[in-house]
Amino acid sequence: MQSMTRRFQTPESYRGSIVTRVKRARQAADPRKRDLAPTLLDFGSVRIALARHFGFCYGVENAVEIAYRTLAEHPNQRVFFLSEMIHNPSVNRDLMERGVRFLFTPSGEQLVPWEEIRADDVVVVPAFGTTIEMQERLAQRGVDAYRYNTTCPFVEKVWKRSGQLGAERYSVVVHGKDTHEETRATFSHSRREAPTVVVRNLAEAKFLGDVIRGTRGADEFQRMFGHKCSAGFDPARDLVRVGVVNQTTMLATETHEIALELRRALVDRYGEGEIEQHFADTSDTLCYATIENQNATYALVEHGADLAIVVGGHNSSNTSHIVELCQRAMPTYFVQGADDLLSGSAIRHYSLSVRAVVTSESWLPTKRPLTIVLTCGASCPDAILDAVLRRVLALVEGSRPVDEALALFPEIEAV
Repeated sequence: MQSMTRRFQTPESYRGSIVTRVKRARQAADPRKRDLAPTLLDFGSVRIALARHFGFCYGVENAVEIAYRTLAEHPNQRVFFLSEMIHNPSVNRDLMERGVRFLFTPSGEQLVPWEEIRADDVVVVPAFGTTIEMQERLAQRGVDAYRYNTTCPFVEKVWKRSGQLGAERYSVVVHGKDTHEETRATFSHSRREAPTVVVRNLAEAKFLGDVIRGTRGADEFQRMFGHKCSAGFDPARDLVRVGVVNQTTMLATETHEIALELRRALVDRYGEGEIEQHFADTSDTLCYATIENQNATYALVEHGADLAIVVGGHNSSNTSHIVELCQRAMPTYFVQGADDLLSGSAIRHYSLSVRAVVTSESWLPTKRPLTIVLTCGASCPDAILDAVLRRVLALVEGSRPVDEALALFPEIEAV
């Protein structure tokens, strides 16, 4: 795998003059990323607490670079993406404006009939990866699905580990959302190598643990997991040796708890002395960027604030988990961009509880100075966060100029 410090060629328009400058200054001062404390930008009447880690991760930058390079190299060919390259509406809209068409929606609905795809078309695999069945279908149309492949290296690492588990006669438990593109891809790869089942959360893991212990039967397993396990999965046979991998955007702490829960169930069934024969340690598959962003969010929450604004696509899994962490401690608004901050009295945001966009009134407290947490998901360009920050400053009267607040952060070129 390439160095995690590699500089990617991403569009200049995605960089923000404020947050990119802060990120580079923090990286220069703390290259080992040991300090998770947020950056406090003091604008006088409002203080913005920026997370230590946020925005494009390695896998997203890699995907963006490949996508735009592919467009530049094929000006006279049709360019398709299997689905949204990443879960950010601004990035996907920009690609469509440049002529890209998506073959499928994120949920799997087909937008372009297979009959329209020709062998000379360019088809790009998104950062989430794709299923083996989809690769085979593209091959039938004469398209090489591996030629323009933006699959995140950490997703591929999960696939490789799943194959290793299968070779060692373990079954694979995938912590993920069974309808999510990445989990669908991981499930497709894993089930070719090992009996595989998907669990959504700790509650489902506890249910699966009871199946391992024998306190729940095969019929109950089928009712809960029959639609998201590999064909012929037999809990009596296939839950004897288990390894846990995850959809890389899930909460890493929850993946750890799920693994512990299944390990406890196997200990109850077979004894601590035999656990190494029944449970595989797969902690090395967790995505470093997801862990960094989530740990930085914990530090944000611990720092405290009057409210939080989290920026990202509403269908972004990793962003939704950051929202979950923030809203445990403070009022939190999940927005896609600056336009969602309608005024000082109204904000449009996505509610995880009702799974819909809502408008909230009186969202901006009158206290001064006001402290606002600002962060985003791994697929959000810095420029969008910049725009949200500037919109907040416009809504809070008496804010200091940006240049004054940035005086402590020298301008540093990317290396």
